[in-house]
Amino acid sequence: MNADTAVAEIRELRVEVDGHVLVDGMDLRALPGTVTALVGPSGSGKTTTGLALLGEYPEGARITGRVRVSGDVVGHVPQQPSAVLNPARRVGALLYDIARRQVRTLPRARRRAEVRHRVLTALDEAQLPDGAAVLRRYPHQLSGGQQQRVVLAQALLLGARVVVADEPTTGQDALTKRRIVERLAAVAARGIAVVLLSHDLDVVRALADEVVVVRGGRVVESGPAERVLRTPEHPWTRRLLAAETTPGGEPAREDPVADGPVPALEVRGLTARHGGAPVLRTDTLAVHSGTALAVVGRSGSGKTTLARVMAGLHRDHDGTVLLDGAPLPRALRSRSREQTAAVQYVFQDARAAFDEHRPVLDQVARTAVRLRGADPAAARAEAAATLDRLGLGAETVRRRPSGLSGGELQRAALARALLARPRVLVCDEITSGLDALTRRGILDFLTTLPRDRGGLALVLVTHDLDTAALATRIAVLDDGEIVEQGPAGRVRTAPRHPFTASLLQAASWRRPAAGAGYGAPPGCRRTRVRPVHGSGSAV
Repeated sequence: MNADTAVAEIRELRVEVDGHVLVDGMDLRALPGTVTALVGPSGSGKTTTGLALLGEYPEGARITGRVRVSGDVVGHVPQQPSAVLNPARRVGALLYDIARRQVRTLPRARRRAEVRHRVLTALDEAQLPDGAAVLRRYPHQLSGGQQQRVVLAQALLLGARVVVADEPTTGQDALTKRRIVERLAAVAARGIAVVLLSHDLDVVRALADEVVVVRGGRVVESGPAERVLRTPEHPWTRRLLAAETTPGGEPAREDPVADGPVPALEVRGLTARHGGAPVLRTDTLAVHSGTALAVVGRSGSGKTTLARVMAGLHRDHDGTVLLDGAPLPRALRSRSREQTAAVQYVFQDARAAFDEHRPVLDQVARTAVRLRGADPAAARAEAAATLDRLGLGAETVRRRPSGLSGGELQRAALARALLARPRVLVCDEITSGLDALTRRGILDFLTTLPRDRGGLALVLVTHDLDTAALATRIAVLDDGEIVEQGPAGRVRTAPRHPFTASLLQAASWRRPAAGAGYGAPPGCRRTRVRPVHGSGSAV
C-alpha cells in the first residue's frame, strides 16, 4: 500500500514535556474502512498519539515528526467523555447545533424535521436508541457509557473520515460492550478509518485489522491483528497476552453474616431521581465489614447513582443510608469530617476529580491532612508509599494530572481515598481504564484491603463479571432495580434472573475457544471496505 492511501498517518512523532518523553518515534497509518488498534499499558503513549491526530498536544510540549490527516474532521471518542461535553448544555442543544449547520441549503419548511431525523439517527447508530429522552438530559445526568455514545454520535453527525476511539468500551457491561463493538465495526464498514486505543484485548480481537503494540512511548511490535495476537514476536506482547488470561486476586470470603447483624453500610428504601424522574429503586442493600459487594449492571442501569448515594454525592433521593447502623446525612457537605472519611468514593472519571494545577502527590497527601488531621510531612510520606505500592513512582506523582494517563490517575484516586483510612470504600469502575497487567495488580491489591485494612468494607461498581467474581456478594441492577443478589459464586454459576443470565451469556463472546474463529462476536459481521487508491477517500 502506498502512503497516500492512508487517511491518517504519523511518522517519527516525538512528544516531550518538561524532559519527560511521552511518545518517541511513533509511526501509525490508518486506512479507510479499517481499524488500527494501539495496544499497551497505561502511560504508554496511546492517548498522546491519538490526540496528535486531532492536532492536540500537552501544554508546553516539544514536538517533532509528521502528522497528516485527510479531510477537515477527525472524530474523537475520549476516555473521559465528560471532559468534552458542556455541563451547562443539554445533549440536544449540542447535537442540534451540528445538524442545523448541515441542512442550511434545504427549504426552511424541511429543516426542522431533517435536523431531528439526523440527530436521532446518529444517536441510534451510537447505541442510544432512546434518543428523545437522552436529548433532554444534561451530561451529568448520563452514565459514563451514555456520555461516550453521545460523543460518538457527535462524530458521526460531523461526517468524520477518521474516528479516534480512546478506550470506547471502558466502563461498559458485556451487553453494551458487544453492541459498541458491532457499532464501531459498522462505522469502519462505512469507509471510516477507526483508530482504536485500547487495553481490552477482547475488543481488539473483535475489531482490529492492524495492531500496534506500544510501551514507554515506543512501538515494540506491529502487524496484522491475527498475527500479532496469535503469534506475538516481542517478549512484551507475549507478557501482555499472558496477563490477560491470568485472573487477579482471590475471591473474598463468603460469609458476611459472620460479622454480626449490623452491616458496615446499608441502604434502605431508596428511590433516587434525576430531574424529578425516578432512576433507581431498592428496598435494601448491605455490605459487611471485611467483605466485598459487587454491583453489576449495564451502562445506565443506576450503578453510579447508587454509588453516589452511598457517598453522599447524590442528594435527590428518598430512603436512608446507614453507617454501622446509624443514619448518615443525605448530602456530603452535611456529614462530619469523621463520616466523610468513613465512606470514601473513587470516581469513574478520575481526571475530573483532580485539580489540574497541583501535583498529584500533594493532592493525595492533602486527604490525610484534611480528614484525619495528619501532620503534612507524615501525610506526604504515607501518600508516596501508597502510590508506590500502586505502581506510581516518585517521578510520576510529582507531575500535575495532565502528565499522567487515565489509568495512572485512577490508581492515584484510589490512593487518595485510602489515605482517609475509610470504613467503606466505594470504587466506581476502578479497573475499567487499565491494561491487563495493571488491572491484575489492582485487583490483587483490592482483594487484600478487607483483610489488611481492619475490616474495610469494599463496594465494587463494575460492568466486568470477572472483577465481580472477586467479591463476596453480587447485586445485579437492571433499569434501576436490583433484580438479583446473593453469594458471588452462586450468582455467576447459577443465576436466577433472566437478565443475569443474559449478562453472563454476553460475556462469553470475549475469548473464543482454541480453534474457534478469530474476530468479532456472533452477530458482528465485519464488512471490509477496499480503500480508494490515490485520494485516500472512503468508498
